Amino acid sequence: MAAAGKTDLWVRLGSAIVLFAIAGTALWFGGIAFGLLLLVGGALCLVEWLALVRAMTLSGGAKAALSALGPVLVLGAMAGLWLIRDQLGMTAALWVFGMVWATDIGAYFAGRAFGGARLAPRISPSKTWSGLFGGMIAALIASATIGDRAGIVGVPLWIGLFMGLAAQLGDLAQSWMKRRAGVKDSGKLIPGHGGLFDRVDGMLPVALFLGALAATGQLAVRAAG
Repeated sequence: MAAAGKTDLWVRLGSAIVLFAIAGTALWFGGIAFGLLLLVGGALCLVEWLALVRAMTLSGGAKAALSALGPVLVLGAMAGLWLIRDQLGMTAALWVFGMVWATDIGAYFAGRAFGGARLAPRISPSKTWSGLFGGMIAALIASATIGDRAGIVGVPLWIGLFMGLAAQLGDLAQSWMKRRAGVKDSGKLIPGHGGLFDRVDGMLPVALFLGALAATGQLAVRAAG
């Protein structure tokens, strides 16, 4: 069992490195490369979303609502990320990614270190209140450090606290969908991690919200000089 666990850890680590390399390269080059990443990723995520909805034990009206919500959320998040990378620059886009990644890391380590009361035991038994706050604090730190480097203006950098909360609510919402569908993962695309939707569930609400702020001019970067 120990050997199997160690093997799974290495598979998860290897997949994470590959994903990070692909996303990082596309983010660096921007333009067509980043656009293709968003198009392919968005399409795969939407396929997994709709498959989950079909498998969920819900009324027809609820399924129809979730089926309609999926394209709005995924396409909105894609548009938000594209707008931020294209108009505000790579570091601003990295600020968005960094807050979500920091949330996952902070929640994981805080939950393991402090444990405590379960956040939503009927939906995701592994999530704790300490993990929630740890993820929010980690997102705040990422927002303050990367956001300052990116020259983010228009929103206070402590917005990272709320983005950390939004990312974890997105994760929790997807956990609810999987529980109602009776599955562990949204797909089997990524070895050791499940589906793509499993990896970007927290990114969707954050990218949608910040993209909307950028589209309305409330999120911007300082002019050079």
